[in-house]
Amino acid sequence: MPRRILTALGLVGAFALLLLLHSPLLRLPYFWDEAGYYVPAALDIYHGWQIVPQSTLPVGHTPLVMVYLALVWHVFGFSPLVTRAAMVLIAAATVVATYALARHTLNREAAVWSAALLAISPMFFAQSSLVFLDLPAALPTTLCLLALLEGRMLMFALAASLAVLTKETAVVLLPVAAVFVWWRVRARQAAPLQAYMALAVPLLPLAAWTLYYHHATGFWTGNAEYLEFNLFSTLSPGRMFWSLLRRLYEVFIGGFNWLLVAGAAFGIWQGSLRDGDTEAQRFQKQFLMLAAGLIASYVLMLSVVGGAVLPRYLLPIFPALFVAAVVLIWRLRKAVARILCGATLACFVAAWLINPPYPFPYEDTLSYADFIRLHQQAAQFLSARPAGERILTAWPATDELTRPFLGYVEKPLRTVPLEGLTARDFEKVDPESFDVVYLYSRKWEPEQNWLVRFPLFRRAQERYFGYAPQIDEQELMPRFVLKPLAQFEGRGQWVRIYVRESSSP
Repeated sequence: MPRRILTALGLVGAFALLLLLHSPLLRLPYFWDEAGYYVPAALDIYHGWQIVPQSTLPVGHTPLVMVYLALVWHVFGFSPLVTRAAMVLIAAATVVATYALARHTLNREAAVWSAALLAISPMFFAQSSLVFLDLPAALPTTLCLLALLEGRMLMFALAASLAVLTKETAVVLLPVAAVFVWWRVRARQAAPLQAYMALAVPLLPLAAWTLYYHHATGFWTGNAEYLEFNLFSTLSPGRMFWSLLRRLYEVFIGGFNWLLVAGAAFGIWQGSLRDGDTEAQRFQKQFLMLAAGLIASYVLMLSVVGGAVLPRYLLPIFPALFVAAVVLIWRLRKAVARILCGATLACFVAAWLINPPYPFPYEDTLSYADFIRLHQQAAQFLSARPAGERILTAWPATDELTRPFLGYVEKPLRTVPLEGLTARDFEKVDPESFDVVYLYSRKWEPEQNWLVRFPLFRRAQERYFGYAPQIDEQELMPRFVLKPLAQFEGRGQWVRIYVRESSSP
């Protein structure tokens, strides 16, 4: 059967399977940065083809994913179901591309393991239906690796152009590709002019977007606040050091990735005893060199820039990481390799629902769904309250209660916004400025929080990453004369609503 037909069938199968696994999540309202930026930005394109967002603060991200969603909505209509299914399609294509990348150096069974481990890994699975840019950027990045290994530089130019238009940080793959191409040219495995021209092509759409964005906003990227948070505030050696440690943890340890890394390390040790120079092994060495360069470049870049050290920013390298791990694990005896991959797969599924003993972004696991469902209940409760009540809360709850298109309320409620839910955020709150307080577990802070148990970690988080615990409600209640009104809980998260005594009906 022709390769293209097999690829199409694989995409249909992966899409159907991921849709089935995500079926309980596909109708959920929009979450966190989905609500704050990506969905409003896509709606601006959908309603008026405004490529630079007008309904939310523009941050300079290249617009390909938002354009894609706007086109999908024009065909199928605007709804969370359509949006999430569209994102699952990108995730399915990434799984298929990962299989193709693995098949270049491995047998069919090992390639299936590579794709399955990626699809089920907790962060990839959780992000598969969410409207962010990092998982979509993994698709063209993976195709870039495949094109480089196959020497298809036209395909590389196209895939790399799509990568930088998906998320501008994908430009970091170009230096890695340049080194690989230089090495191949020296080895006479590539035509030099064609190879070097292909490397320059992705810079053209990125330059065009940058010039257009500067024309529209006056900034080359982002905005003044965005640049301060994501670039200027990050340039200290201490912060870079701690960011690097966090990035290494997220890549090689977090989410049970340590099982794959341990197996890969054992495979290196075993393989070193019987390395040869067959064509298959040469392909593996080329891939491992390319994957190592991509992983190192992303880890280093994200240790230097980025105010929010979110693990999802690393998703573009996950297909290469997982294929590289399976390449090395497959040097072991097949029975051992299968047991190790199977155990890792089981642990990945468990990690969908297991929360770690330290703060983490809810979007890294299916905890984000618990967050959404609790906020749905709270929004429904507040919608049934007397009209005109002033609700004191922090983003993203403010957007959830005031923007009906996000899926939480039918009519906008009146909110009084806070910067956050820490003690400092409440210091200047006027007791007469609100009627109801809407508190929620904005961060995951378990009782046995490692940040508290290890003071060095806590001081580093406070100094370099702005960590501060939420306010103690026992302190808040007497200060503003509050009484409990409603409480919603689920899997360690909570929402608590209080009313001021003088505002009680």
